[in-house]
Amino acid sequence: MSTTDAAPVQHAPAENVRPWLTLWLLSAGHAVNHAQAALLPLVYLAIIVEFEVGVAAVAFLAAIGNISAGSLQIAYGWLTRLFSRRSIMAVGGLVFGGGMAAQALAPGFAAFAAANVVSRVGGSPQHPVGNGLLSEQFPPHRRGFAIAAHIAGGNLGTVAVPLVGLALIEAIGWRWTVVLFGLPAIVVALAIWRLIGESGVDRAAARAYGSVRSAYAAVLRDRDLLLVYASAVLGGGGRGLGVLNVFVPIYLSIGLGLDTPTVGLMYAVLVVGSVPGPIVAGWLSDRLGRRLLIVATYLAGAASLALFVLAGADLPMLWLAIVLMSIFNFVESPQLQALLADIASRDLRDAAFAAYFTLAFGIGSLWVLLYGAVIEGLGETAGLPLTFWLMALAFVAAAMAVLPIRVRERLAGAKAADAGHAS
Repeated sequence: MSTTDAAPVQHAPAENVRPWLTLWLLSAGHAVNHAQAALLPLVYLAIIVEFEVGVAAVAFLAAIGNISAGSLQIAYGWLTRLFSRRSIMAVGGLVFGGGMAAQALAPGFAAFAAANVVSRVGGSPQHPVGNGLLSEQFPPHRRGFAIAAHIAGGNLGTVAVPLVGLALIEAIGWRWTVVLFGLPAIVVALAIWRLIGESGVDRAAARAYGSVRSAYAAVLRDRDLLLVYASAVLGGGGRGLGVLNVFVPIYLSIGLGLDTPTVGLMYAVLVVGSVPGPIVAGWLSDRLGRRLLIVATYLAGAASLALFVLAGADLPMLWLAIVLMSIFNFVESPQLQALLADIASRDLRDAAFAAYFTLAFGIGSLWVLLYGAVIEGLGETAGLPLTFWLMALAFVAAAMAVLPIRVRERLAGAKAADAGHAS
């Protein structure tokens, strides 16, 4: 039976759909997600010693987790036709928190890696499904802020982690620390299941469009969407979370030999900008346009990465580079997602987001694998600085991919299509 033959979607009453409550709960879940992502680099430093593994092994684990979680996201274009976004988010949160806590039971690196990857897979609905839900519930003139707030809410979970996480690891060990960070994900997942309302309008439009295959085919024929995807994949080379936050503490600690308190403080400053930066950028992009802001932040982020390497062991220059990366390297991704929400039609929105995050965090995660191979091949002394030069080049290429996107034409077309749906 085709998707068009499926039973009609039951729409929730308007009073049960509360966009701001949805945003608060999704942001809370995202905060837990990012808190764990920010904690893991500190846990990696501990297991490198305990399990007697090298930096390359940790880089490969991070890459495998990114690829596994990223490649699964293509399935959400299909799953969102069968299940509510709310239920997908809730189940994912339970797996995410459970996998994080299960790392504590690992007797060695292999078991730790398995639980780590399971947890990463459980967190995979956060971006495609969560952003799809926000795009459905918020109008276009508030969408940039809503998606940016969702991302910033996630980044809020990273701010205190470098200092609090480091203190917890030193006080109670990394095993109990990962348990403490896993439990909130389970609590938030249950709250999402119980409290979020969902209209099902996008799901009805997606089913009416045709098969899942035809939806993905339409997405992959869309020139502007492909340019957004190309920018996301290239930008993954220097993205703040998942790439930069993995290699910065390793470079500072192993590459430059800085002491642990200094590394922890620099890491804290690095992630501080990930909270206000996306919110300010979202507010600006709703008013000034997304393309200009995305290109500017890409280029500024590339410059900050270059300064980070050129600074060497010069502490004042290192601090300046850390501050600049904190401002610019966490901004591009939420605005690319808002741009995608603007130009993708309602009936293709879930498929467009699923393809985006599959490419951005699946294929884009191959950057971490590349960096691990560079470090393994050249050694940590030469390989670690080179990775940051590669990140800077990736950001410049990502900026170039955004320039040809026909933003104004697509916004006008999306507005007309939404008016047609409303009528």
